[in-house]
Amino acid sequence: MIYEFENSVNEQVNLAKEKGIELFIKREDKLHAFVSGNKYRKLKYNLLQAEKTSYKTLLTFGGAFSNHIAAVASAGNLIGFNTIGVIRGDELPNKIEDNPTLRFAKANGMKFKFVTREDYRNKTSENFLNALNEEFGEFYMIPEGGTNSFAIKGCEEILTEKDIVFDYVCCAVGTGGTISGIINCSKPSQQVLGFPALKGDFLKDDISKFAVQSNWKLITDYHFGGYAKINEELVTFINHFKSDYRIPLDPVYTGKMLFGIMDLIEKDYFPKGSKILAIHTGGLQGIEGMNATLKKKKLPIII
Repeated sequence: MIYEFENSVNEQVNLAKEKGIELFIKREDKLHAFVSGNKYRKLKYNLLQAEKTSYKTLLTFGGAFSNHIAAVASAGNLIGFNTIGVIRGDELPNKIEDNPTLRFAKANGMKFKFVTREDYRNKTSENFLNALNEEFGEFYMIPEGGTNSFAIKGCEEILTEKDIVFDYVCCAVGTGGTISGIINCSKPSQQVLGFPALKGDFLKDDISKFAVQSNWKLITDYHFGGYAKINEELVTFINHFKSDYRIPLDPVYTGKMLFGIMDLIEKDYFPKGSKILAIHTGGLQGIEGMNATLKKKKLPIII
């Protein structure tokens, strides 16, 4: 069963020795082959709730390369749920086989509803949800990115008692669910740093709705232009990191977070002697799709 998992392991990265900093990475990406990282954590209690309330179908939302869409499709297939993905972009129905994420989700039994970007912005409206209910029947709805109270509960299991030794806990931020869970299970003496993949600090309000402590901060300087934006500098960093430490990073979340952490170390942001734990939240399935985009732009690809 997908609910039965082993704790992830922490791997040390010796990039910061000369600064007197210890950096470890918690390999949440290793929790499951297809439902990995924070998606595993976010879905755990949502799936248990769906089973408890006797739903047979999961419905969720996402973009064409969404880690969340891929994870929901895989988890539903493993456990026996029907899955429906409401996908942003009405131009995509004829491009499924050219899109690795949608192709994977389809192979795992997910059915799609493609909507315009304008309609997608209204996806949480009562009228939109009622229309989905009429079209598909009863379903258990999981929000875009998976963040809700059940997701927070799952993410509160990321840190263990062994992680109390760390002064800083760092994670990438998308919808704010993962960092909220980490904040809630961290010790008051620890500082939780979030590295948003989106521009701006508007996520503060969303995180504050779930976080029960104030020992956190968003570092907003490493989004590389916004969600899913990437350049040659970031690709080079990701490739060197994998070559040096045999740890793959995704370009949307963990790559930007680790780039930021290393830059902050170089700038002496962390006091000498600090112990840092970076959470690897998975997302590696998105590399193939990103590489296709990079090839079109005639930029180096992620190895």
